[in-house]
Amino acid sequence: MKAYETVYKGGMGEIVEKKSRFIAQVFPVKTEEEAAEFIGQVKKEYWDARHNCYAFVLGQGGEITRCSDDGEPSGTAGRPILEVLMGRELTNILVIVTRYFGGTLLGTGGLVRAYSEAAKEGLNNSRLMKKLVGRRLDVYTDYNGLGKLQYVAANLSLAILDTVYTEGVELKLLVPEELREKAEKEITEATAGKAKLIFSKEEVYFGEIDKQVIVFEDEIEK
Repeated sequence: MKAYETVYKGGMGEIVEKKSRFIAQVFPVKTEEEAAEFIGQVKKEYWDARHNCYAFVLGQGGEITRCSDDGEPSGTAGRPILEVLMGRELTNILVIVTRYFGGTLLGTGGLVRAYSEAAKEGLNNSRLMKKLVGRRLDVYTDYNGLGKLQYVAANLSLAILDTVYTEGVELKLLVPEELREKAEKEITEATAGKAKLIFSKEEVYFGEIDKQVIVFEDEIEK
């Protein structure tokens, strides 16, 4: 598993170039089948449009890429959309740009610019996020150690999922994989070795939207 930038919630954007309308829609996708389904839906919805061009990138490392000019001159639509996605290092994402022809030919350069700008506008109106790789960490300590644990968590920007108060205190944290050793060391030092640490066996993907931490249970690696 590796961290990657993707779309959390898709959006729409539109630009007008010499009376041609370019309507971009952004979708989160994980498979080519999902992408094909959205493409089919958009083509059905915008059946009267001249073109429904698209590009998508799949895989944690963006291993799979596809694009289509859908009748536009070769390399003027799908490829520019794809280059916007790759330039932003986004993956598991599909962008479809629908064009309603305005009566004026834009030329090769004009088409490339229009499809690129439409894709960017669609992304601007979407919610993007970085999915980080980490592990859940349960830390058990006495009440004297709580403030020290909270300080370490804040200092390392670790997400606190929950705090359970019983005879002692249990903090449920999310630790990015690259901070695992550092977090373990600092928690141990801060509590003089009194805290008990239990890391989850499996890695998880997580991200943050509006200061809310989201764990993607469907992407847990067993």
